[in-house]
Amino acid sequence: MDFIKNIPLHMDFEGQHRAERLLKIIITVFGIVGLTWGYIIQQFSQTVYILAAGCILTSLLTIPPWPMYRTKPLQWQPARDPESNSKDNSKSKKKK
Repeated sequence: MDFIKNIPLHMDFEGQHRAERLLKIIITVFGIVGLTWGYIIQQFSQTVYILAAGCILTSLLTIPPWPMYRTKPLQWQPARDPESNSKDNSKSKKKK
């Protein structure tokens, strides 16, 4: 059960950009190949099958958060102490 909890489920912004670019390339290539092949053999169903194969391949490559999509994690700022923040706000209100 601990193994399942340790599976990373996120992508960084660069990884999302790479996944989207890969999706566009694969779908475009499979669409062109499918349309060309379907036109050559005069079978529209072959075009649909090739495009469906491209969609399945794209889904397998882009939906899971593979390690290649997690190379540049976002660095968050450290959390502020809420008590010190409320003290600073009360001081600035008094000065005005």
